[in-house]
Amino acid sequence: MAQNTLKFIDLFAGIGGIRKGLELAADAVGIKSECVFTSEIKPYALTVLKQNHPTEEIKGDITRINVDTIPDFDILCAGFPCQAFSAAGNRKGFADTRGTLFFDVERILSAKKPKGFILENVEGLVNHDGGKTLRTILQHLEAIGYKVSHAILNSRFFGVPQERKRIYIVGTFKTHINLANFPVKEKNLESILESGLPVLDSPFTRLLLSKYSIPELYGKSIKDKRGGKNNIHSWDIDLKGETTAEEKELLNVILTERRKKIWAEAYNIDWMDGMPLTLEMIGSFYHKKDNLKNILDSLVKKGYLVTEHPKRKIVTRDLLGNETIERKQDPTLPKGYNIVTGKLSFEINKILDPRGIAPTLVAMDMQKLVVADGNGLRRLTLKEGLRLFGYPEDYKFNVTEKNGFDLLGNTVVVPVIKAVCERLLKSI
Repeated sequence: MAQNTLKFIDLFAGIGGIRKGLELAADAVGIKSECVFTSEIKPYALTVLKQNHPTEEIKGDITRINVDTIPDFDILCAGFPCQAFSAAGNRKGFADTRGTLFFDVERILSAKKPKGFILENVEGLVNHDGGKTLRTILQHLEAIGYKVSHAILNSRFFGVPQERKRIYIVGTFKTHINLANFPVKEKNLESILESGLPVLDSPFTRLLLSKYSIPELYGKSIKDKRGGKNNIHSWDIDLKGETTAEEKELLNVILTERRKKIWAEAYNIDWMDGMPLTLEMIGSFYHKKDNLKNILDSLVKKGYLVTEHPKRKIVTRDLLGNETIERKQDPTLPKGYNIVTGKLSFEINKILDPRGIAPTLVAMDMQKLVVADGNGLRRLTLKEGLRLFGYPEDYKFNVTEKNGFDLLGNTVVVPVIKAVCERLLKSI
């Protein structure tokens, strides 16, 4: 590194989280750093990058960049797109265009041969396609000559109150880097929360707060899936219409019973989590009412239940042998009663417990997470969102709430990147 200056490039930059972590690591070990090339295509991610790095030119689609136009550099940073390997997606891996973007990382590493690199991706990359995808990535990196290390690290142990496991892959030509035994730092959610902000005021929140006190809501999820002490169902708050104690009991019984494998076996189909049950099936375990059908039909009318055919698992394979699994209703089978589900069906998905930590934050549901503020509930602010990923307080993030949460759900945890990069930099 000439004149003790670290030069690096930032691919699939997002809002610049890996870059920020590397810059902080360089500061910590006394090295001046300079980003000499940045690539990103998402418009509102570009907005954030330009807010924080106004004098820099940001390149677009990396697949169209000639490697000869990239300046020489010491470190490659890349949070290459993870949807292709994520449990939240279809997990098509290299069959997905986004999955093949790894090979652009390989193309640049092979041509430029920098001293090292840091890659970040979802935990699902580890077991995708039985581990073949990760092995392929590691083999391609090692073929260039790098000594490659990887580990799953959880942000909750790096001073960030969020449960977020990600794989970090680093390499140098000199030595394997130890990615174990980082100092443990833990914080609770309360440490990053603002206070005294406007709260939500809607029929939904008013109904919720009429049934539960603020402390009773801490850590509760609101969804018509599964039971447990930390779940509030729509019928618990009479969201779709008033329900009797007996109707609530019946819904709770169906919610649990429909997940049993015996009902799938009765239909002679592969087991699924949430089987519609016929009147006869329900009558076999719920004996309290002679007018069971009337009660069930009433719950259908109110919207708590739906009648549908059981779903069969449909597996298709592409030319590369990658599987796609769907579940489709089989009209040859009798209809049954099922819970109307949908994780994101309600205005609020989860009330975070200030004494605990946040779950893994993903783009699709960050706007459905709320926190208590005084006697009310409100959504997380973008400032709190940045703190949940360990960004510095002065980081500029002037975007809409919707776009901001989308960007945050796909960003990296800065303190984890910093910790990994400190070891990377010391090794080179």
